[in-house]
Amino acid sequence: MVAGAGRVRVTFQVDADGLLSVTAQEATTGVEASVAVKPSYGLADGEIERMLRESYEHARDDMHARALHEARVEAARLLEATRSALAVDGALLEPQERAAIEQRMAALEGALAGSDHRTLRAGADALNKASEEFAARRMDAGVRRALAGRNIATLDL
Repeated sequence: MVAGAGRVRVTFQVDADGLLSVTAQEATTGVEASVAVKPSYGLADGEIERMLRESYEHARDDMHARALHEARVEAARLLEATRSALAVDGALLEPQERAAIEQRMAALEGALAGSDHRTLRAGADALNKASEEFAARRMDAGVRRALAGRNIATLDL
């Protein structure tokens, strides 16, 4: 599913022995997964210290991975929305305007293969800037279509 489209119901249950059962079910498809988490009693101080040290050592990598994933999801969403808009209202653009937008789209698609979230965000910003005028024209055209054949006096304002 596209980002944000899935609806997941998560259920938590803890029994008397401290066993945590977690069940997740996707509402649309009914796909379900579950896991049981057993309590980890008796960790030695050395094990706890090692776990904490490893978490600190990998924190920067984890933050970078998260930022990269978020940037990829946003870039893919933006590319899909722009493709859809071009398919529906591409006639609102002059050939050179469309070429500029498609050039920014190609650059963003190329950045998706990389591993730098800053490059992805910069590419998304460039595509947004290149398509601002197109978005305004689409809004104007939508308003004109909505108001076509209607008298201003009949509108509920």
